Amino acid sequence: MDYINIRRWMMEAIRSTGTKARRKKPFAGMKAGSIFFLLTVPALVLYVLFFVFPVGMGIYYSLTDWNGFSKTYRFIGLSNYIELLRDSRFLHSLKFTFVYTGLVVVLKLGVALALALLLTGPLKLRGLFRSIFFFPAVLSMITVGLIFNQIFFSVLPPIGESLGLEWLSKNILGSKDTAIFGIVLTNVWQGFAVPMVIFIAGLASVPKDLREAATIDGASPVQRFFSVTLPFLIPMLNVNLVLAIKGGLTVFDTIVAMTDGGPAQATESIGFLIYKHGLSEMKFGYGTAEAIYVFLLIALISFVQFKFLNRKEAGQQ
Repeated sequence: MDYINIRRWMMEAIRSTGTKARRKKPFAGMKAGSIFFLLTVPALVLYVLFFVFPVGMGIYYSLTDWNGFSKTYRFIGLSNYIELLRDSRFLHSLKFTFVYTGLVVVLKLGVALALALLLTGPLKLRGLFRSIFFFPAVLSMITVGLIFNQIFFSVLPPIGESLGLEWLSKNILGSKDTAIFGIVLTNVWQGFAVPMVIFIAGLASVPKDLREAATIDGASPVQRFFSVTLPFLIPMLNVNLVLAIKGGLTVFDTIVAMTDGGPAQATESIGFLIYKHGLSEMKFGYGTAEAIYVFLLIALISFVQFKFLNRKEAGQQ
């Protein structure tokens, strides 16, 4: 009898303990703000560890003469930043980068918008053509650069000679005056696909009744585009401009694959020059100062661009 009572008492104790444990919530007694903060701690730690800390160290090293390998270096303040403003090689790379970015932005977005308008119209096999036009985006820029390098070197010159076209019979990448156009053409071919998809998504948001009303009112296709379609594309245009400008200002892999900065340093972009100074010429502090300049430049351009386009978008509403 005592054994039965002891067993019953033990089972009730275990049952009551399990019930209390189940009722106790993991964050009981904590405020909602504290719980949300704890949930953001892992992401915050990763952000600080892999972004804030490297950026802070980069700013610090830009104020030194560190070569990237030595254990000793001197703190030289703003000397690197001042020297860069007098560096003709740096200023030439800025000029090349701006010209390259302007050409790429205009051509890439122009081609992307034209194809987006074509592929949203009454076109047979529209899905197939969308897949074909998107194919270059899945290729790496290094691969595309190497392919076009061989095209400019081995394919086009023989064709130009057979046709008697002198401008086509020479390697476009072999001249300081024309190498930039070969790089731009390659980048546009590989990079128009993503802006095209974004524009297609924007065109899908244009109300059909507005298009039909404009057509009934006698508006031409050009008038319908600028009065009806374009206002709905401004957010997509904003995104595409940011991506295209950022890609142009930080171009690197195309230069490495096609010209390696040549001929005679004519195609050294600012991103490629940072790489050369930081790793090849052992001027890590100097190259980091260049990177800080590029960061500030991109931030300023993006700020002005967003201000302008957001104001234009608000005016359309």
